[in-house]
Amino acid sequence: QLQLVESGGGLVQPGGSLRLSCAASGRILDNYALGWFRQAPGKEREGVSCISVSGGVQNYADSVKGRFTISRDNASHMLYLQMTNLKPEDTAIYYCARVQGYGSRHYCSLEKEKASYWGQGTQVTVSS
Repeated sequence: QLQLVESGGGLVQPGGSLRLSCAASGRILDNYALGWFRQAPGKEREGVSCISVSGGVQNYADSVKGRFTISRDNASHMLYLQMTNLKPEDTAIYYCARVQGYGSRHYCSLEKEKASYWGQGTQVTVSS
């Protein structure tokens, strides 16, 4: 069973940066497309970014394009989310999960209904 554990959240001022990490264990990470999701208080969980098995394809929500960068290191069984120019509206609990690649090494989907093996989440708070 794939197990994912997020870390790296915290309190940061607007305009600041954070790097989230997701450590995987239990199965070979490079067989899965992976993604980051977030859930703000009172809102539904939403997809933030995903990366294909190959690592060559990344998708981003419009709200984070140009500010967030997803990456993976299969040898270290790690997934990352580099977040820059953070805004108060980025405040949320951030989760990593396996996402659907539909059998392709070069595709990933941000459909949260199709995601699985959720981590426990890490809190990101953007506030002055």
